[in-house]
Amino acid sequence: MLSRRNIRIKILQVLYMMRRDKDVSAQEGMAYYQKSLSNSQDLYLFNLLTFLRVTEYAKEDLERKSSKYLPKEEDTKFTAKLFENDLVAAMHKEKEFFKLTKKKKLDSYLDEDSLKKYYKEFAATESYKKYIYEEEGEEADRKALLALFRFLAKNDGYQEDMEDRFASWEDDRSLVIGAMKKTIKSLPDSPEMYRTFRPDYEASVEFGEFMLNKLFEVEGELEALIEPALENWKMDRVADIDMILLKMAICEFLYCETIPTKVTLNEYVELAKLYSTDKSKDFVNGILDKMMKKLEGEGKISKTGRGLTG
Repeated sequence: MLSRRNIRIKILQVLYMMRRDKDVSAQEGMAYYQKSLSNSQDLYLFNLLTFLRVTEYAKEDLERKSSKYLPKEEDTKFTAKLFENDLVAAMHKEKEFFKLTKKKKLDSYLDEDSLKKYYKEFAATESYKKYIYEEEGEEADRKALLALFRFLAKNDGYQEDMEDRFASWEDDRSLVIGAMKKTIKSLPDSPEMYRTFRPDYEASVEFGEFMLNKLFEVEGELEALIEPALENWKMDRVADIDMILLKMAICEFLYCETIPTKVTLNEYVELAKLYSTDKSKDFVNGILDKMMKKLEGEGKISKTGRGLTG
């Protein structure tokens, strides 16, 4: 489920680390890249585990309301259906999921006080109250569970907890949020959806590992191509992130035959907007546009596949 953009970001991080620490070898850089893919999976699994554990506090809430000496009408009508529904039950039958999170020791990251706090804050929302007292059925359960995860994803405390435990949260957040929503929507029919959140071979190996190895191999050649295009700029004056983005993009131009040049150019301009300075977008766009036309004119770019010119 990792997209090429996710892979590009991870490659960028590896190359930036290696540019900052010249002692890091290509082999170590590749190992760091592969570890970052595993970390993304762990982050998703931890979000799913946290989400399920938050729903369990509906049972505690029911016990508390039921034990009141003088319960209000709303207390007597309260149910723990946020937890006691077919969708959540389907996930709890996935023993392999809990074995996996235990094996990765993700349960050790859980903080009961935080889980309880998330539940109490969500329980105070109008959407939760409406669900408890007015709505019934599987679609109502799904709607409530999606509302819970959206609430968590926007919660400042939740985001801080994720950042504290996973350095990749900021980069992988949109990916994980999308995967979580897809997982919840798949329930109860496909509780094993979590198994699909693995690094895709095409994206992580055929593209990601290929790109990293090629960048290690032809770095000098890429610099030789870039330097004339800089005109009044010297190589050492170009920001590290911008230089890495230029090398990655030109590597795609030259060696990734199935990726259209315009797609490559647009992707790296977007990455410049996200990860570099305010002026980098225009700088990277200008250099890459110039180099794309030059390399195409020299017949050095060959693209194959539907919708591409060879």
